[in-house]
Amino acid sequence: MNTLAAHITPPLSAERAQTIAHSLDLRALPRDFLDNPYPVYAALRQSEPIKRMPDGSYFLTRHADLVAVYRDAKVFSSDKQVEFGPKYNHAPFNQPPFATPGGVSPLFEHHTHSLVFNDPPLHTRVRRLIMGALTRRAIEAMEPGLVLLVDSLLDKIEAQRGGDLIEDFASAIPVEIIGNLLGVPHAEREPLRGWSLAILGALEPALSPEQEALGHRSVSEFLAYLRQLVADRRQHPGDPEHDVLTRLIQGEDSGDALSEVELLHNCVFLLNAGHETTTNLIGNALISLQEWPEQARQLQADLNQAATDGAREQILALAVDEFLRFESSNQLSNRRALQATQVHGVDLPAGALVTLCIGAANRDPAVYAHPEQLDLRRTGNKHLAFGFGVHQCAGLSLARLEGRVAIGRFLQRFPNYQLSEAPVRGGRARFRGFLQAPFSI
Repeated sequence: MNTLAAHITPPLSAERAQTIAHSLDLRALPRDFLDNPYPVYAALRQSEPIKRMPDGSYFLTRHADLVAVYRDAKVFSSDKQVEFGPKYNHAPFNQPPFATPGGVSPLFEHHTHSLVFNDPPLHTRVRRLIMGALTRRAIEAMEPGLVLLVDSLLDKIEAQRGGDLIEDFASAIPVEIIGNLLGVPHAEREPLRGWSLAILGALEPALSPEQEALGHRSVSEFLAYLRQLVADRRQHPGDPEHDVLTRLIQGEDSGDALSEVELLHNCVFLLNAGHETTTNLIGNALISLQEWPEQARQLQADLNQAATDGAREQILALAVDEFLRFESSNQLSNRRALQATQVHGVDLPAGALVTLCIGAANRDPAVYAHPEQLDLRRTGNKHLAFGFGVHQCAGLSLARLEGRVAIGRFLQRFPNYQLSEAPVRGGRARFRGFLQAPFSI
């Protein structure tokens, strides 16, 4: 076993986990929590599964409670106008030269217009248009191109006898796939990852002034680029069956009118949603296999013994869902109670802000046997990595395809890969993944 693997997720004592759980504040999280939050989540599920936070919000860690909130979209709103106003829409960013034409800050305008942070009717209109380009047939048609992309990345890794799991592999795949969906020319894709990391990084519970400024600047630069791309696509439409941008534009002619602001910001959302979470899925999976060598050996053996492509795909499908459960790419989600209500007998007042801890729910022993163990043969996996209900991830089938192809083909080519340096975590609470993970083959 690679000795570096023992240090990827450092242990957290039960005493330390209880101490963090007791005083948990998302605005001031200690480093050891960010390295390994799961013992803290376990302590909360046992002692305070619906925890009142220092800011008056509620932090939920049980699987059943998350499902109940996800199901009740009429009471629990995804709209973030109230929550994000104080966070983003303040001086100097809501004033020239930062302010958007609508007179608000770039991050506020973006996050309050994106699909994931809205209720009907905007959510319904945009989701319907996007899903029309992510049909089963359309996703199946993407697989040959995805295989070629993955194999080209693996060829480069083989030629240099290693590389970085994140920079050279995991992050390169979703940027290309979403770039293809939006029809972004290959020569213009270089800034996309940086913009996405900055905009999503600004969703963290606590922001430094530098992080916030970078987020606002990234939104502005991305929007400036998209205005040119949209103008060109209006003059030269693509195939709406595969080109999401063309589909969003043409939706205006079918009664599903999107304003220019809605159109632009949901293009930003598509890149962000498809990039960070899928990068984390692939990176977390390949790094988890270094931490769990017996699972890596079992997965390799199962794949080698698979008699058909269909059997191999099913093995990988189970593995991908277990990676999503065990190290959820997106750890936190949020809702606001539109009226006074209850969750598991606990009274929540109207206006209550609720944090849904996906990472905790996905390790709830009430739902999963041996939840703290990676089990790549686990069946009936009811994880919440893609959310649940009306806001379940629109691109979940595409993400699963990217995971199966990327992980499967990587393991086929490099069954004996090893980390060559300790991987570097992103250090974020909402999105769990790595920034760097050097390896050799």
